[in-house]
Amino acid sequence: MSASPAASNPRARLPVRPAWPQQFLLFALLFAGLMLLHAPLLRLPYFWDEAGYYIPAARDLLLTGSPIPRSTLSNAHPPLIMAWLALAWRWFGYSTLVTRTAMLAIAAFSLLGLFRLARRVANLQVAWAVTVLTAIYPVFFTQSSLAHVDLAAAGFTYWALLAWLEDSPGMVVTWFVLAAMAKETAIVVPLTLCAWPVITRWLPAKWELLKLPAGRRTRPLYLLIPLVPLACWFGYHSFGTGFLLGNPEFLRYNLSATLNPLRIPLAFGMRLWQTLGYFGLYLLNIAALASMFRRPRSDQGTTRSGIPLWQRTAGAVVILTYLLFMSIVGGAVLARYLLPVVPLVILASATALWRRLRQWKIVVAGAAGLFAIGLVSNPPYGFSLEDNLTYRDFVVMHAEAGRFLSMRYPNARVLTAWPASDELSRPWLGYVRHPFGVVRIDDFTAAQIETAAAARNQYDVAFVFSTKYVPEQELLANWTAWRDIKERFFGYHQDLPPEEIARRLGGSIAFEKKENGVWAAVIALEKQ
Repeated sequence: MSASPAASNPRARLPVRPAWPQQFLLFALLFAGLMLLHAPLLRLPYFWDEAGYYIPAARDLLLTGSPIPRSTLSNAHPPLIMAWLALAWRWFGYSTLVTRTAMLAIAAFSLLGLFRLARRVANLQVAWAVTVLTAIYPVFFTQSSLAHVDLAAAGFTYWALLAWLEDSPGMVVTWFVLAAMAKETAIVVPLTLCAWPVITRWLPAKWELLKLPAGRRTRPLYLLIPLVPLACWFGYHSFGTGFLLGNPEFLRYNLSATLNPLRIPLAFGMRLWQTLGYFGLYLLNIAALASMFRRPRSDQGTTRSGIPLWQRTAGAVVILTYLLFMSIVGGAVLARYLLPVVPLVILASATALWRRLRQWKIVVAGAAGLFAIGLVSNPPYGFSLEDNLTYRDFVVMHAEAGRFLSMRYPNARVLTAWPASDELSRPWLGYVRHPFGVVRIDDFTAAQIETAAAARNQYDVAFVFSTKYVPEQELLANWTAWRDIKERFFGYHQDLPPEEIARRLGGSIAFEKKENGVWAAVIALEKQ
């Protein structure tokens, strides 16, 4: 007797809408797992953009009720996640533990949405593989407990894509509104999905399989609705600050300076690398590409089916559009900006492996191993400190330096650069108990140190640190043209080592820490 289609096709056995008690149980499992894995990180002081914008903005909302920050320049990001943090602090008290727990709840909810999306387009085995891989992918892992907005926007996007596939108009609009109000760049996804069926109407009949199924209830115009609350927010922000898209410097850095015909393709190449090869992604994607030369496997005589062509095409268009958009805007080419689409690539690759490769679980395990290694060890190329656990080393060093300054030089004026300038002047960020007076410079390049040396009477000690990770054996280190491109378009610079800074400032190193390619030092100046 031949097997029935329902018995041989894993997707045919799945309910379209799983019971919510089961989903709550899965959320609790994901949340508990994330809490356990992040336990050593939950009380860390705030890091980089957390300290520079998101925590001050959420704190202002808690203290003043205003969604427009007062203690820092507004960058016009919608206030949804800052409101979530303010609400958590009101309920449970202001602390880093509450902050990171609140963000882990969002991460768990995001993983649940991704799990359901993967199960919808593939099957239970692939869904678990994608969820686990995404959870330990270094960029997703570190962002899970950091108070940024990108992971939340990504999570709501996964839920919105699931609702779009299930053709549930109300939920599509709801989730895309939440995604856009978490971070405005998420609006790219619904706009792309709105345009895609309009574009496919003009395709020849032989490409019929690329088109969306007929009779869908989710009309393209529904996908324009998330623009309304986003426009209202920007209108409110413009009325309150006089600036539509953040302060002038933020707009220059993230838009005006990026609209360069040479920079855009370079940034796009970097975005492709972050999507396909970063921190071990290359193994999963190369293996998936190689598997395409093999025939699909069979289960009980039935060929394993892949993701329907119209879904694959729509997903590819969303991914490419998002990559292009993020190559045009954004002064910093940060990997966290791609969290809405990288798990979709992981999903596509895992599905292809499951369909065509008998040893697909071995490849998935290998990718998971590379992700785990990438979390705790640094690659031979430059990366943002927040993309793996190097950020923890950075934070711990700065906290130790803050304690040293508080004990040895409690009344000193400190020369430093951002973000340490905020760490030392705002005790509620968790680094010091009382504020220091700071003299701020841009970085620790030779030019900035020479300027600081000429004004030695304005400060008593210097707190210096690595503002970028530079590998000891960096790939392309001797390629002068690439270094010039990075300096021109991507803010690359070279900090002087602490010994050289001390020599140029006329002081000696009183405190120094070095670990995993980052360092921090306090320099005591000789009295003149």
